[in-house]
Amino acid sequence: MRKLKFHEAKLLKKVNFLVWKREGSHREAMVMRRYHITGRDDYKKYASLCRMVQKLVSEVKQMDPKDPFRVDMTDKLLEKLQSITQCERLTVSSFCRRRLSTVLVKMKFAEHLKEAVTYIEQGHVRVGPDTITDPAFLVTRNMEDFITWVDSSKIKRKVLQYNDKLDDYDLLN
Repeated sequence: MRKLKFHEAKLLKKVNFLVWKREGSHREAMVMRRYHITGRDDYKKYASLCRMVQKLVSEVKQMDPKDPFRVDMTDKLLEKLQSITQCERLTVSSFCRRRLSTVLVKMKFAEHLKEAVTYIEQGHVRVGPDTITDPAFLVTRNMEDFITWVDSSKIKRKVLQYNDKLDDYDLLN
């Protein structure tokens, strides 16, 4: 490679090729680290969902209040979220707080997020009748009550044994 001319070198001093402004890299890395998101594509999906909801809310707010389409869309949004102001403040972190691994830590099934992710990937956790092996599974508030250990899980057996609730019939299985 040839030696750069003075003006070329001066221009290159001002450009950082590792960090682009559009990426929002510090925020993205912080959220991915805090919620133990392993794939960057999950973060991008949550970010695009947030943008779409915020754009929809801004368009609905600009419509006439008596417009039937606005009333219908507002009702549909309020089914999923409590208020329009919450829709405006929707962030990637709010999606991450509803991930199964984060909910497990919040409900004290696991002490750390990494531990919760391991339990989920190994198949120790079920939501209702279904065993979930994806830590990115989004849990609604209604589904929180149905999160339990799988019946054949050694962790469930240890918890029951610790609480002196282990049945002799369960020891045979």
